Amino acid sequence: MYFVIILLSLALTSCMVGPNFHTPKAPPTERYTKHPLPKKTVATPSMGSAGKSQYFTTEQNIPQDWWTIFHSSPLNALIVSGLANSPNLTAARASLQQAAENYNAQVGNLLYPQITSNLSGTRTRINPVQFGTLSSPSVFDLYNASASVTYLLDIFGGSRRQLEALCAQVHYEWFQLQGAQLTLTSNIVTTAITIASIQEQIKATLDLIQAQASQLSLTEKQFFLGGVSKADVLSQQSQLAQTRATLPPLKQLLAQNLHALATLIGRTPSLSELPVFELNKFTLPTTLPVTLPSSFVRQRPDIRASEALLHAANAQIGVATANLYPQVRLSAGYGWEDSVLSNLFQNKSSVWNYGGALAQPIFNGGALRAQRRAAIAARDLAAAQYCQTVLLAFQNVADTLRALEHDAQELQAQRAAEVSAKESLDLTRNQYRLGSVNYINLLIAERTYQQARINRIRSQAARYVDTAALFQALGGGWWSRRENG
Repeated sequence: MYFVIILLSLALTSCMVGPNFHTPKAPPTERYTKHPLPKKTVATPSMGSAGKSQYFTTEQNIPQDWWTIFHSSPLNALIVSGLANSPNLTAARASLQQAAENYNAQVGNLLYPQITSNLSGTRTRINPVQFGTLSSPSVFDLYNASASVTYLLDIFGGSRRQLEALCAQVHYEWFQLQGAQLTLTSNIVTTAITIASIQEQIKATLDLIQAQASQLSLTEKQFFLGGVSKADVLSQQSQLAQTRATLPPLKQLLAQNLHALATLIGRTPSLSELPVFELNKFTLPTTLPVTLPSSFVRQRPDIRASEALLHAANAQIGVATANLYPQVRLSAGYGWEDSVLSNLFQNKSSVWNYGGALAQPIFNGGALRAQRRAAIAARDLAAAQYCQTVLLAFQNVADTLRALEHDAQELQAQRAAEVSAKESLDLTRNQYRLGSVNYINLLIAERTYQQARINRIRSQAARYVDTAALFQALGGGWWSRRENG
């Protein structure tokens, strides 16, 4: 008999109403940009590692610790520190743990029978008058020991759909953690590169200040000897002051990035000891693995997180649909009850019960059907948000790929401009000492070289920053870490 009941229960609980979730298909495209990428970017041989060509390949996977490709030991150490100490990651891990435990709790509540034990003892005084008799009040003891079992038959799959939604929420939090780790590591890399770039710009500005100060000294001597006018001296002083005025903003920008880097690794700015980064000490990766678009949507943490929300919303339709149908609950109990404690566990004191209950919504003013329509609308909303996330992700990769191509071209042009400007400045200085050109020509040459050098530094840093941005845009290799872990 019991075997038949078990089989009947399994048969009844094999149905789940509501739509089954299917992973959305990737966009039907074979590349990220409208026009094919070049096999490699242009090179700037005079720039060493920073000027090398970068090759795009679909035959390599993104390494799990992708930041190590810059071959910077101080950078690697900072990222290890950030991964260990970041409050954002701690919060993301706690959110994941919370979602997992909420799922575990509901598994116990929804899939398994609820067994409750009870042990009680009471002493009661009853007045028989309330029963229509005139006898004297009586006092007696009552002891009870029992266990009860209740079980909700999941005939239409509402409980399992609820667990499906909770499981999808766990997946969402897991991908949020992967995304937080990717954002943290990317921010540390780009901030370190930015710091190195600003330091180079400060150095270039200081070199220019020194050159202009020397030039001012020479101009003042020429004025003393009557070779130039007072206006020449004042113009040179003004140019020097203007160049010096560019230092405080650069130093402020450097301080802000140093403070940001300290925060990223989980330390206050006053207690952090950060390494000194030099732009030329970073190695530019020459081989860039580019994920195929067909696999891309399975590797971006934000896309997978959005997919998990879509999955959860889809499962809630099943929950709302199951609420329209009957709910069947089984219950049973067994125990002992007696007025004498020593007789409590004897056969004559045993009590038991079993039964079932069926509840079918009949009239609720259309509330349940409205809830189901709301669940469908929520699923449609999640689907639209998923599509938007995918589109933005593809745009992000396309932008970054083109940026890498154009960064290489810009560095080549900026380096050529810097070399030309330096040669022009050296020639103009010599001519100025010989008196063949006036101070205006020299000022123009100095300003041109300063801007060309700073532009070259920024272009050099952009190649590193956009390389890191590509690894971030492609997902950062978290799937390799999961496979290895």
